[in-house]
Amino acid sequence: MKDSLLLENVKYLVTCDDQDGMLTDVNLLVEGGVITYIGTEKKTADHIIDASRMVIYPGLINSHHHLYQTFTRNLPQVQNMELFPWLKTLYEIWKGLDADSVYYSSLTGMGELLKTGCTTCLDHHYVFPKHSGDTLLDAQFAAAKELGIRMYATRGSMDLSVKDGGLPPDSVVQSVDEILKDCQKVVEKYHDPSPYSMRRVALAPCSPFSVTGELLEESAKLARSMGVRLHTHLAETKDEENFTLERFGMRPLDYMESLGWMGDDVWYAHGIHFNTDELKRLAETKTGIAHCPVSNMKLSSGIARIPEMLELGVPVGLAVDGSASNDGSNLLEEIRVAYLLHRLNSSSRAPSGYEILKMATRGSASVLGWKELGQLAVGMAGDFFAVSLDRLELVGGQYDPKSLLGCIGVKGAVDYTVVGGRVVVEQGRLVSVDESAVAAQANSSVERLLNRES
Repeated sequence: MKDSLLLENVKYLVTCDDQDGMLTDVNLLVEGGVITYIGTEKKTADHIIDASRMVIYPGLINSHHHLYQTFTRNLPQVQNMELFPWLKTLYEIWKGLDADSVYYSSLTGMGELLKTGCTTCLDHHYVFPKHSGDTLLDAQFAAAKELGIRMYATRGSMDLSVKDGGLPPDSVVQSVDEILKDCQKVVEKYHDPSPYSMRRVALAPCSPFSVTGELLEESAKLARSMGVRLHTHLAETKDEENFTLERFGMRPLDYMESLGWMGDDVWYAHGIHFNTDELKRLAETKTGIAHCPVSNMKLSSGIARIPEMLELGVPVGLAVDGSASNDGSNLLEEIRVAYLLHRLNSSSRAPSGYEILKMATRGSASVLGWKELGQLAVGMAGDFFAVSLDRLELVGGQYDPKSLLGCIGVKGAVDYTVVGGRVVVEQGRLVSVDESAVAAQANSSVERLLNRES
C-alpha cells in the first residue's frame, strides 16, 4: 500500500500552475510521493495535517549552490573583496576539503534550505583536492538521503590552475581525462532521470577562467551522449569579461557558444553582464539563468537584467549561490531580496512578489529540466511547504498570499516542509536529524578545515 499524506482544509493553496491558481478551503492528497487529488471532497490518509490556518506553496528549488562554502562564511578577511581576489584567498582554505567537511557542510546547508521551504537543491561542487580521493559527491548524496531532500548534484571541475593563467592552485585542478572519467562514473552511479527521482547529476566545469576550452567542449559532448545537462558560471563580473576578451578575443557568451554551450540543456549561474543581443540569443535557444541576487550584491558583481529576461522569455530560476558569497542557504530570503532589488532598480517594470515566487518554483524547475516539480497539481511531485497565518509577523498579510513571500517575507523556519509526501520539517525543526548534534559535529569539522596545514 502506498504511504499517503493529506493536507486537510488548506486555507490558501498557491499552485503556481499554468492558470496561476490560488485555491481556498481545499484538501490535497499525496500518495506514493505524487499529488493524486486537490479539491473539496473528504479524503483519508495515513498521515493528516490540519492546514486550515496555513498557506501552502510549491517546494522552492535552488538552481545554483556551493554547499562546501558553508564552512567559510562570515570570514573577516574576505568580507570586502570582489570575486577574483575573494576566490584566490578562499582557495587556500578550500584546498583542504575532504569527505568529512563536504558531508557536514552539505548536511548544514541543505538542512537550512529545508527549514526555509526548499525541497530540491542543485549543488555545483568543483573543488576536488588531490588528497580527497573521489568520494566527495558520495558524501553529498549521503547527506541528502539522511535529510530527505531532492539532490541535483553537479560534477564540477577545474583544469586551469594559477601556473596556466587561471585562479585556482595546482592542488585542486585535474587533467581533462581524470575529470571526464569521473564524470562518467558519477552519472552512471547516481543519475536517476525518472520523473520523481531523489537524485540527478549534471556536468559543470567551473568557469571560463578556471577551465580550458578543451574541457568545456569535451564535457558538452559527454553530457549530451549521456543525456544529462550542462551548467557553469557565466557573465558574473567584468573581470571575467575582460579575461575572455583578452585571451580568446570573444565576449563570454560568444566563447561558450563556440564550444557548444547553448541550448535548452544548458543553464548559467549569474548572467549579469549580458548585452541586449545576448539576452535575445538566450531566449531564442532557451538557455537558462540561475539568478543569485544576494551573492551578486555581496560581491559587488552587479544586477542581472531579470525584468528584460522575463519579458524576452529567457528561462530564469532563483538560487542562493555559495554560502561564502551569501552567508546563508535561505531561498525565502532570496525571494524577498530579489523582489526589493528589482523594485529599486526597475520600478514598475520589476517582477511582482508572486512572479519572484514563480521564479523560485516553476522557473528553477525549468532550468533544471524537471517537469514534475515547481507547481501543485495532480501528477506533480508531492513537494511543498506550509506557513501558518497565525504568526504575529504576518498579521494583515493574508490579503495576497501569492505575493506574501516577496512583499513581507517569512523570517525564520517554515512550519512544515514536505518532499515526495514525506514530512521532513515539522514545526520548524528537521525531522530526521538532531539539529543540535549536527551543529556540534559540523562546528568541529569547520575547525579542522580552517586549522588544516597546507
